[in-house]
Amino acid sequence: VTKDDGIRPSTTLDGLSKLRPVFAKNGVTTAGNSSQTTDGAAAVLLMTRKEAHTRKLPILGVWRSFAVKGVPPRIMGIGPAVAIPAALKQVNLSVQDIDVYEINEAFASQASWCMKELNIDPKKVNPNGGAIALGHPLGCTGARQIATLLYELHRTKQRYGVVSMCIGTGMGAAAVLEVDEPVSSL
Repeated sequence: VTKDDGIRPSTTLDGLSKLRPVFAKNGVTTAGNSSQTTDGAAAVLLMTRKEAHTRKLPILGVWRSFAVKGVPPRIMGIGPAVAIPAALKQVNLSVQDIDVYEINEAFASQASWCMKELNIDPKKVNPNGGAIALGHPLGCTGARQIATLLYELHRTKQRYGVVSMCIGTGMGAAAVLEVDEPVSSL
């Protein structure tokens, strides 16, 4: 790869304001505030601490919980608003206990709604850009979010993170990860 297809340096606020809504004539979702479909590949190795030590692999994070919840399909996109609290409840954490959130932005309106509904500080969400900035590589998004989250937690020396995404037909998924052994080489 020699060039990132998604970055468009000539994009202007004036140009974005001229884009037409895609779902409803009076809607707010446009190509400018939606994620692009991009190519991508990622892998996440999940194993016991004992196995990681045996293989002399660094432990970048600990998988603490996972939840999948749903909402009516007609309001697809807001699944993170129900999945995140379910994942947090499993480990007795609150929204405020989380240091960094990676919430996949299929559409800006969907991610913004979930943040407002859960009262998540916007400064904690996608600090290095989400799917609108980085792209939405189908089948790879979760692994990309985990990698982005764990490296950000290490970089900022923080402890808890959440990854979450909406899934077609109203589903949402969320996982809580923890950095309990900072790896200084990151």
